[in-house]
Amino acid sequence: MVDSPARRVLVVGGGITGSTLALALAQGGVHVILVELRRELGGVGHGITLQGNALKAFHQVGILDELTEHGCAFDKLRMFRADGVPIMEMPAPPMGGPGLPPTMGALRARLADILARRVAEAGVDVRTGTTVTAIDDRGHEVVATLSDGSTETVDLLVGADGIRSSIRSMIGIDAQPHSVGMGIWRVVARRPAAMDCSGLYYGGPKYKAGYTPISDDLCYAFLLEGNLDRSFVGEHPNGKILKERGQGYGGVWGEVRDSLADDAVVNYQYIEAILVDDPWHRGRTIVIGDAAHACPPLIAQGAAMCAEDAVVLAEMLTGGDHIDRVLPAFMARRLPRVRMVLDNSLLMAEWEIHPDTPDADPGRLMGQTLGALCAPA
Repeated sequence: MVDSPARRVLVVGGGITGSTLALALAQGGVHVILVELRRELGGVGHGITLQGNALKAFHQVGILDELTEHGCAFDKLRMFRADGVPIMEMPAPPMGGPGLPPTMGALRARLADILARRVAEAGVDVRTGTTVTAIDDRGHEVVATLSDGSTETVDLLVGADGIRSSIRSMIGIDAQPHSVGMGIWRVVARRPAAMDCSGLYYGGPKYKAGYTPISDDLCYAFLLEGNLDRSFVGEHPNGKILKERGQGYGGVWGEVRDSLADDAVVNYQYIEAILVDDPWHRGRTIVIGDAAHACPPLIAQGAAMCAEDAVVLAEMLTGGDHIDRVLPAFMARRLPRVRMVLDNSLLMAEWEIHPDTPDADPGRLMGQTLGALCAPA
């Protein structure tokens, strides 16, 4: 074990970012307290597309083999016209390096469950139904008041509490998420036999449709369109509504749509984005993951950027350097990469909202972005 000045760390938020960070830090010999407002970790969400750089991060914390047992790995992406006629096939670059799948589809809930169990096995002090209500930064340490009235004194507090981070506002960062102008329908459905990789459908009545295989018999399908009434937001038995709104798409996506039961549980959310340009840290508190940068899912890099943040910060904190040097060095290392992903994701969203934009070429931009992400995080 490398002796680290970050001997005691409080992580706020038990999603992908916070759980991956807690696991990586505990593996590096750090005493970690993980607080999560939900009553239990794990078990939430629909399908997820995990590209090679996300898989590399999960390999680094030792959960990839188990995730692979339940997911579906593939090495390409196909693009289609709305009627199902192929446009192009793009090989997935090896963003995780040799020996790792280029891309994998999985159930987000499965990933969350694996992380939750491994976090507990690593000895992390997990406290659910709990969050931070006050932060007292004393320069060399942080005293955090928790919602149960207790206090914890730590070397570092990390806000991994999502796009609406309370930690971000508590340390005086006033950045707020903004609407991209799109909403996304998501559903888990039976996987057709012809589906062997992700597929995207352009030029239809909505902005875009697509799917990813997530197991031997399941897939994750989605439909992007404008922002609908807020009553649609959340998970509801709206299979019939998604089938109606997804008319006009053929091919395998149409097959998935038609297989849905009228009462299938469907998730609809507004797509939002945020990028904290200012330093992500104030004293001995830092925000990472979606609390610092959340991108639209147009390049399927949201989870990857979060997982990368976690393993890079853990690596730097357990490398023996002083925390006060690690935090600015971490941001300098991460900001250019996440900015590129966010900017390109937003540009692709603009192109899909305004498909007649001159020189719009989402395939080219996606390929360039993924190619750039083959460089180490």
